[in-house]
This record gives sequence, structure tokens and C-alpha cells, in this order.
Amino acid sequence: MSKFAPYSEPFEQFDVWFDQAEKSEPEYHNAVAVATSSPDGLPSVRMVLLKAHDERGFVFYTNFESRKGEELLKNLNAAMLFHWKSLNRQIRIEGSVEVVTLEEADAYFASRPRVSQIGSWASKQSRPLEGRLEFEAQIAKYTAKYGVGPVPRPPQWSGFRLIPDSFEFWEDRKFRLHERQQFCVNEGRSGWEKQALFP
Repeated sequence: MSKFAPYSEPFEQFDVWFDQAEKSEPEYHNAVAVATSSPDGLPSVRMVLLKAHDERGFVFYTNFESRKGEELLKNLNAAMLFHWKSLNRQIRIEGSVEVVTLEEADAYFASRPRVSQIGSWASKQSRPLEGRLEFEAQIAKYTAKYGVGPVPRPPQWSGFRLIPDSFEFWEDRKFRLHERQQFCVNEGRSGWEKQALFP
């Protein structure tokens, strides 16, 4: 019997699976692969942590000077893949991206552990590093600089929200007779069209 049938829109199904993954995954149920591409079409992918989600989209944070940050600022399209081995499930999400508001970025940055805040200042993300000592020296520098009081958010550190155009839910079945369900936003973005897919 299909486990997809009750859901007429993708966000409800995502929430159910995400909540189940939180209970079943040993660590980081919110880990998600994010795929980007350069302006000339060269792809890259990496794992990030999902920090917020609702019907507006799926939010993660990064350094805008990192490879993913630079690629997203130049090509506002991306894809995500959640894979939960404990549930034998995965969800693919594709769409456009937007930068989160300053208020959202400030609020999330303020919630981070102080050491992580310092690390955001110390790391020249994706840039060449001579050795670990260079990074540790930068950590010491910003630890001293922000020794008292709150640590401000670096101007190059913020977040992206992926606004979905499509979802694909996949669940393992015996003998590779898997189940796949796709949701695509309709014209005018007023609703979703649902379609089962061959595995």
C-alpha cells in the first residue's frame, strides 16, 4: 500500500518524514546535500545543515565568499537531497534561491555557540590554507577582538532559502521495486501537481 497517497501537497509529507528522521537517525537528521553550479554550468555538491524550513522554503547558512556562496549569488538555482539510511528514504528538492533577510541572519547567528561565531570570522572559507596554525592564529585574533560582549555577524556570513519548484519523495521497497512520488509547482505557483514515477 502506498504511503504517499494521503498527502496532496509536499510540505506536509516533508514534515512527516523529517520528524520521523529526527527520531531514527543517529546524528544530523537535518544534514542535506546542496548542489550548485558555476555560471558556465560546472556542478558541485556538499553537505550542509538545514536550519529552518516552512512553506517559504528551506534555509541553510554559509559564508558568501565560499564556493557555494559565490556560485549561488551568480546562479540562483540549486538542488537539495536528504537521505535517511535508517528509514531507507530520500527527498530531492529543486528550485531557486534567495538570500534570507538581515533579521533572519542576525537572529540565527546570535543563537550559535560563541566558538562557532568566532570561527565564522576566522575562516576564509574555501580559500587556500598554509596549515592549521594559520587558522588557529585567526581564531586567537578574533577571540581577543571579541573578548567581551556579543560577537557581531560577519558581513559575508548569511543564509540562503531554497524556494522549491519540485519535490521527489523516494522510498525503498524489496527487490528494487521502489516507490517515487513527484510534486511540481503549477503555473502561477498557486498549487502542486502530483505524479507517481516508475522507480
